[in-house]
Amino acid sequence: MNGVSKCPGCCGKKFLLKHPTCGVLSCSQRKGLEYCYECGEYPCKKYDGADRVDSFITHLNRFSDLEKAKTLGIDVYRGELDQKISILETLLANYNDGRRKGFFCLAVNLLELEDVEHVLAQIESETQPGQSVKEKAARAVRLFQKMGEQRNLTLKLRKKV
Repeated sequence: MNGVSKCPGCCGKKFLLKHPTCGVLSCSQRKGLEYCYECGEYPCKKYDGADRVDSFITHLNRFSDLEKAKTLGIDVYRGELDQKISILETLLANYNDGRRKGFFCLAVNLLELEDVEHVLAQIESETQPGQSVKEKAARAVRLFQKMGEQRNLTLKLRKKV
């Protein structure tokens, strides 16, 4: 139902085989840096316009996420991401009607962890026994959209115009 992602993520397993010309990654490797924010030139021209449009994933939080990793420390930031992954897995396992994977990925990515936890708690408390997955998915989407509106976020990928 959820399918296997073909994207290994930046620096993931076999990333360089799929994306051998990644300028950001090759620059980091040349400079011996694990994260761009460790560089004195960050953000450099490689990041010009990087947060204006999305691809198959959102880039809206790119700079704030790197700042969060720098400020909190990578271990704390990774712990937050692990919690978000766990919530996303719950959403996909229990509230995905086969058409919501992209929406849930986007919502979990864009919203702060506390907001995602709050929405999941709402979803779980409002779910009735015997509800179809389609009904549960529709409720989950409505609650995430409501939270997005409260945070002035549109839970939709931004395309080039």
